[in-house]
Amino acid sequence: MKVLVTGGAGFIGSHLVRLLQAKGEGVAVVDNFSTGLRENLPDGTEIHECDVTSPELAQVFEAVRPDAVVHLAGQTTVHVSMDDPELDGTQNVVGSIHVLEQARHFGVKRVIFASTAASYGDVAEDHLPIDEFEPLAPLSFYGLSKVTVEHYLDLYHQAYGLDYVVLRFANVYGERQGDGGEGGVISIFAKRVAKGLPITIYGDGEQTRDFVYAGDIAQGIYAAIQTEHANRTYNLSTQTETSLNELVAVLGKVAGKTLTPAYAAPRPGDIYKSLLANGRARRSLGWEPQTSLEEGLRKTYEHFC
Repeated sequence: MKVLVTGGAGFIGSHLVRLLQAKGEGVAVVDNFSTGLRENLPDGTEIHECDVTSPELAQVFEAVRPDAVVHLAGQTTVHVSMDDPELDGTQNVVGSIHVLEQARHFGVKRVIFASTAASYGDVAEDHLPIDEFEPLAPLSFYGLSKVTVEHYLDLYHQAYGLDYVVLRFANVYGERQGDGGEGGVISIFAKRVAKGLPITIYGDGEQTRDFVYAGDIAQGIYAAIQTEHANRTYNLSTQTETSLNELVAVLGKVAGKTLTPAYAAPRPGDIYKSLLANGRARRSLGWEPQTSLEEGLRKTYEHFC
């Protein structure tokens, strides 16, 4: 099987590419290197430098002829989407349509789409953990762009028979993560703690997230490529709620330091509490997270030291 990974030189892509190579699958990466790094990828990886919004994407598909596409490329930061909705829409909606068009023209069998917990918005506590049937009510243009692409995928399947799997990621973290994205708070904190610098929490620290390790996400994506239960949406999460104050405590334990964060005003578009149910992924994908928060934080912190 040949898999094309858009945004494959990025954080999650770098974990997925390693897994696919270890599984003996053919892998090609397309990345514009605006945030991804060549050094994130193992030597010998097939790389095509191209933006998913570019007409040159057709040449990449023609060269690779993938059986499956894992679409990770895009703008991944909530506050950037609020500052520049046009950029977010171009990268996440228009770019995704370009990917889907090439997928149908070149006979791709399945597209795996990286969606987000931000699709659900700020859900009432009595609805936690959030399952895949929760109404979608994003608070940010980032979340809205992901929901929009989910609708495109469903209609492409109805109109053209293109199979898909939507994966709504919880807050992903791990080695090689940049400072953007939904789980970026961990990489920001880990880098600053490693350098002996102070850290700041935006809000009261009691806001919660469902932090899931990138290696586990890669396993979930691989399961989605293979599953017979396609044309569905799955949450990939730990189904464990962790406050930012608790996160700082665990990071301090891993780093062997006492951490005292500063606090600042919350940022627009940020969700207060997030916790995703993962029962559907366990049942239909045969997937479950393997990495504890402490173990994942240790790997992440050591990477940045």
